This record gives sequence, structure tokens and C-alpha cells, in this order.
Amino acid sequence: MVLPPRLCLLFILLLASVGRAAPTPAPLPAGKPLTVYFFDVGQGDAALVVSPAGKTVLIDSGPPEAGPQLVSRLRQLVHAPLDLVILTHPHLDHLGSMRDAIQAVGARRFMDPGFDHPSAAYRDLLEFVGQEVGQVMTASPNPQTPNSLLTIGLGEGVQLTLYWPRYPLEPFLKDTRSDANSNSIVARLSYGKTSFLFTGDAEPDTEQALLQKRVDLTATVLKVAHHGGRHSSTAPFLAAVNPQAAVISCGANNEYGHPNPETLERLESVRARTFRTDQHGEVKAVSDGTTVTFQTGRGPTPRPKSLEKAPSPPPPERPSAVAPPEAPRYVSLKGSEVFHREDCATLKRAKTKERKIYTRRADAVRERRAAEDCHP
Repeated sequence: MVLPPRLCLLFILLLASVGRAAPTPAPLPAGKPLTVYFFDVGQGDAALVVSPAGKTVLIDSGPPEAGPQLVSRLRQLVHAPLDLVILTHPHLDHLGSMRDAIQAVGARRFMDPGFDHPSAAYRDLLEFVGQEVGQVMTASPNPQTPNSLLTIGLGEGVQLTLYWPRYPLEPFLKDTRSDANSNSIVARLSYGKTSFLFTGDAEPDTEQALLQKRVDLTATVLKVAHHGGRHSSTAPFLAAVNPQAAVISCGANNEYGHPNPETLERLESVRARTFRTDQHGEVKAVSDGTTVTFQTGRGPTPRPKSLEKAPSPPPPERPSAVAPPEAPRYVSLKGSEVFHREDCATLKRAKTKERKIYTRRADAVRERRAAEDCHP
């Protein structure tokens, strides 16, 4: 694979100690790297794993508007159907361009948490996947060996181990700040002495559940949860992961203020070099099993002692207390526990026509919670 000429070499990340090594690392084949592309998809997540054996895994796909760019990169990098597509959780900023990606290059297997979600976009994707992808699976281990973790071999000693969720062997996390986020697929990619931890939009509840398990959370590179939001990447979790580099996927000047300054401070406290797609563009990480080399599309070399806090964006304009009757602001679908902005893409794709309209957000909040896809 040829790296686009605009990418520049940033630094080589050396392992700090043998404590990072897998218990029985496989022999490292010379000249065969493991490559992870963290795509710049704006306010969303999308990463492509290419193993030394040529096996490919797409983890999330970014929002709908990222489709053309994602398809272009996949066609440059992937020359056969994707071996596995993983949807970490059913939110639009992670699934929005997945159909485009699968249509562009094909896919042999699809995996998601199996967590039910009322999103019409998610249900449409599942219907499409059922027709177009040969095998659909969840992250649950074999019920005959319930104490084991589901592990997928990608050739040449590369393994992808699924840590969470483990439904139906273990119940989904419930009554959290966001149950869909809390049940994101969390997976660890290992190659020799190096490893990558993918966390989707995992919440503090997810991190606490993982800390209570006897699993190896250490990772050379951490894909930071929830675009660097302040709720995830808790101090105990980062201490257990002890990442030497962290990648945050977020949109430039996004309305949520991601990444949060508190999260950046916690990453700095564990001395992780931080890459951000909003500042550095696409981030390419290459492992030879001993070292990880980073290349980015733009931006300066991240330095642990000079991490700058992300400036807080100006607060959005408040809607008027009472919206005009002819232009209601908030809508909830029949049977749904959430409400959306009237212009939310989920509503446009919804098959049901039965919905409740709120002219004031306060009324909607009293009866339902805000949807994660449009954040009304």
C-alpha cells in the first residue's frame, strides 16, 4: 500500500518495558507490518486495520457526510472484500457511512454488539447487512467456553480479542448515562509486543466493568472513547491501559467541545502522546511488532509537555422558549424513549408516521431523554 505523499513521518514510539509484551509473542515476520488507519471522518469514528497477512477490518464508518471520503480511501487501500466490519454501537456518527463502505468494497463478516436500538438508520443498516454480508455475528464468546474471550486471528500472529459486551453470557449494562454507548464493542488488537485498544464510545460504567475483569487492558495505542468526551477515559482506566499514544477522532470546531480539556489533561498525566484527527487529519499507525510508527496528514508533532487544551466553542444559540406552532422543534417517535430535533436525519428515515411533537424542549425532557444522534 502506498502512503499518500502529503503524509509526513512524525515519530517512532518505543516500548517502555517488557511488561508490554504478550505472554507468548509470535515470531515477527520481517517486512510485514500491521497498519491501522484512523480516518478523518469529522465528528465520528472510522478505523481500518490491515494485518501483515492482508486481512482487513473496518471499525465504524463515521457519519453519513463522510461517505465519499471514506469510500475513496477504502478503494485506495482495500482490493478485496473486507474480512470483517465492526459497528461498535448503533449511533449515526459511527454507522452513517457503513452502507457506502460495504457497497464500495464488499464485506465477508459483520459484527455489532447486538444491543437493540430504536434508530431507523440502525435498523435499515441491519436489513442491508442481512442481505449483503455473508455472516453476521456479535462479540459474545462461545457459550461452551463461557470463561474465554472471543478472539479472531488475522494472520501472522495478529489477534483481535473482544472484551465487551458478552451478551447473553453477561447482561448488557443498563440505566447508565447512555446504554448504547456503555455497550460499545471494546476490542484489543495485538501484534508481538504492541497493541491497540479500540473503545467505541464506552462510558465510565464500561471502563469500571472492564477493570473488574481479569483482562489485559494495557495498550501501546488507545483509540480514545467518545471523541475525547469528558465522561470517558477515567483516571483509573487510563492507569490500567497505560497508553504511550492516544488517538482522538473528532470534527474540527465541533459543537460538543470535543476533546474535553479534562480528558486531555488525564491523557497528559499518563504521558500519552495525543493525536487528533481535527488537528492532524488522518493518522496512520504502523507496527512491526516491536515499535509503532506514526504518520499524519497535517499538523505538528504531538509533544507530551505541550499539549494544548482544546478551546471551548461558543455556546449555541438558545431556541426561543416557545417555538412557533407551525414549526415544532422536538419530535419523538411512537414507542421511543428519546426525542430528536425536528430536522434529525433519523426522523426522515423513520418508517413509522406516528410521532409526538413538543414545542418546548423542557416538555420533551420531562417525558423522554435526548437522542444521541442529533443531541437536541
